[in-house]
Amino acid sequence: MSNQQSGAVARYQLLPAVRDFISKPKRMLIGADWVAAASGETIDVLDPASEELLTTVPSGGEADIERAVRAAHAAFDSPAWRDLYPTVREKMILKLADLIEAHAEELAQLEALDNGKSVMMAQIIDVGAAVSFMRYMAGWTTKIEGSTIEVSPPMPGVKTFAFTRKEPIGVVGAIIPWNFPLLMAIWKVTPALVAGCTVVLKPAEQTPLSALRFAELVLEAGFPPGVLNVVTGYGHTAGAALARHPGINKVAFTGSTSVGKRIGHAAMDNLTRVSLELGGKSPMIVMADATLDMAIQGLAGGIFFNHGQVCTAGSRLYAHRKIFDKVVEGVAGAATQMKLGPGLDPTTQMGPLVSAEQRDRVCGYIESGLKAGARAIAGGGAASGKGYFVKPTVLVDTREDMAVVCEEIFGPVLVAAPFDDLDEAVRLANGTRYGLAASIWSNDLSTVHRLIPRLQAGTVWVNAHNVVDAALPFGGFKESGIGREMAYGNIEMYTETKSVLMFI
Repeated sequence: MSNQQSGAVARYQLLPAVRDFISKPKRMLIGADWVAAASGETIDVLDPASEELLTTVPSGGEADIERAVRAAHAAFDSPAWRDLYPTVREKMILKLADLIEAHAEELAQLEALDNGKSVMMAQIIDVGAAVSFMRYMAGWTTKIEGSTIEVSPPMPGVKTFAFTRKEPIGVVGAIIPWNFPLLMAIWKVTPALVAGCTVVLKPAEQTPLSALRFAELVLEAGFPPGVLNVVTGYGHTAGAALARHPGINKVAFTGSTSVGKRIGHAAMDNLTRVSLELGGKSPMIVMADATLDMAIQGLAGGIFFNHGQVCTAGSRLYAHRKIFDKVVEGVAGAATQMKLGPGLDPTTQMGPLVSAEQRDRVCGYIESGLKAGARAIAGGGAASGKGYFVKPTVLVDTREDMAVVCEEIFGPVLVAAPFDDLDEAVRLANGTRYGLAASIWSNDLSTVHRLIPRLQAGTVWVNAHNVVDAALPFGGFKESGIGREMAYGNIEMYTETKSVLMFI
């Protein structure tokens, strides 16, 4: 490890396993082999809290994707994977979940070091939720089923037997974002394994470390080589090559709406099946009867959790005019009291954003809002010193046509405006091209039930925000995506339905 790398790691109290993993040369997993990029090029992985070099990973490209797709097809066609009983696949997935749980602290430190998030939250949310999701989905392995159907052939007297089968879709290309690197990988890989597919995983170039450690655990759990392949690389090279590859049977992507559209276009050239979990600009609607102390705490968490780098982040606050001032003052107070620092510091309440690019993007939105007439009552820009830190920001005096109100920022920036009645609240909430999530804060169930069907959102929370469960479908309306994660519908995205008609 170089002196620069040593400086980046030495400042933290890390597990020996984490230090060893960071210091050893990184390779991609293709088939049974750990390999460098065909080009020999690498990508620097930086600590977002200090801007120092952690390590390097291979910069995979089209040749590496080609090799990985071939390895995934070979594994898909191999009896070692294809002919496994569902109960055996289930046990392997549960064993993998056990391994992830056993290495929870290690994986959480990797996420905190690579992404900048709180190590405590990484262990509870990123790793803990990943294990729970994997165990839930593993149960579906033995419950994938078709049906028998009574048909009416045109020939009288002919006896028939008709049924449907659910079959694995094939090789899955999974492209994941940097905000929840391990959790997003497991959201994509697990249902594919449950269905009997094989996977080529492309993690975000900013946060590749947990995906590579996850790949080691997949092999340790006993999955045949080639069932999971991991190619690290840039989105415009490795990601683009994966999305347009004719050997990919399904693309599963989580990320921004703009990138998702490009991936959808590339996949459609081959009529590749595609699921897209995309961006959001989620509203939080606070009614006059809400329990304000509870609501203010929940609203602050809704936007500032994971530094606002959440697709469902409650980035638009609409409060009834009677309580608007009290609500925004409460959220602003929570924002100004948050301690910024490295994710591996146990006293940190908000870590850095993932990269200089993301910090500058978020600050650009804040600046544009201020120039357009918005007023910051908390935060308002980047924090001073090293690291990609942005102050938790609350903007008022906003207008619906401001970019800071209309567009996804993906940072700790809340825009707030009052409303006078239910119709205005609905109009404001639905006034974007997104429709991923929304929350309602009220104790009046009649009002809540009138609001829910009028909100254009795939998930509506009541007196909560940013809460997901593996048993509930997750996805968006409008430009927030195509398809649903979670629950049994997730399995259906990784299977094809085959109809069989027999004349007997």
